[in-house]
Amino acid sequence: MLSAAASAALVSPRPFTLITFDVDGTLVKGSGQQADASAHARAFAAAVGSVFGSGTPTALPAELLPREKFHGSTDGLIALNMARSAFGTPPEVAAPRLEELWRAMYDHFAALPDEEAAKGIEPLPGVLGTLRTLATEEMKSHIACGLVTGNVEGIARKKMRAVGVYQTDALAPPAAEQRWEGEDEHAFLGGFGSDFCSGQIDDASRNHLDRGEQIVIAARRCRSLLPATARLSRVVHVGDAPADVLAARACAERGLLGEGVCVGMVGCATGSYSAEQLTELAGAAVPGSWEPVVLEKGMGDAGFLAACGV
Repeated sequence: MLSAAASAALVSPRPFTLITFDVDGTLVKGSGQQADASAHARAFAAAVGSVFGSGTPTALPAELLPREKFHGSTDGLIALNMARSAFGTPPEVAAPRLEELWRAMYDHFAALPDEEAAKGIEPLPGVLGTLRTLATEEMKSHIACGLVTGNVEGIARKKMRAVGVYQTDALAPPAAEQRWEGEDEHAFLGGFGSDFCSGQIDDASRNHLDRGEQIVIAARRCRSLLPATARLSRVVHVGDAPADVLAARACAERGLLGEGVCVGMVGCATGSYSAEQLTELAGAAVPGSWEPVVLEKGMGDAGFLAACGV
């Protein structure tokens, strides 16, 4: 006859960790004018000009908007800001057309060869090697990886394939609710810019609160993939921007991921923000609830997996 402890071990679900990655500045880097004129940036200009204008592309995001309006933001919020800046279209008028706009952005991006889609961006040091480690069977037995990004889902799929991230096999399969049409053979788990947009472009806090909603979406999708023998006990978001840090922190402080879930965050000083800035935004750790770590080299740091708590 089994002891009480042994019986409990048989029925108690094993803990499982979800690691979500931001894309730009975290997994891939771009530089200066080349990044500002990337294929993704041109997709914004083409789609906003098509949906809200006469069909002529607008100026690029970096030409239309101050940096804080597009760096670390989501594709929906960026597009709404561009529509108002270029055409005077208020967000309450533009927001009902976001689905159309996201599709136009994807169609523009999807028509490009992979070499053009990846022009001006490349994986940051340590990214591919770390993802290959996370792709091992031993790691996958207790960890799932996905994206939490402001990118439209289809654009994220093509971008990850074009730069070689998808080929590492680290990203978990998509949940059944992920119904984006396009790049279906390269779909993966995540919460994307095309999944949620508050439309509140004059509230600076929405940059991170919208990102927080995407973390919640990714966690829900991860749970739908888990067997009954596992429970999601830890969610770690990895990102380079203040919005990434504050989004994860909001999830922890507001209990958005459910009771008993520890929120981790790895701030990567590999984008436009210093380790000191990210550390200040992270605030004090609360063991078992909010566990932030900031790394100068991001995923290139030898301690990255330890920082994720795995």
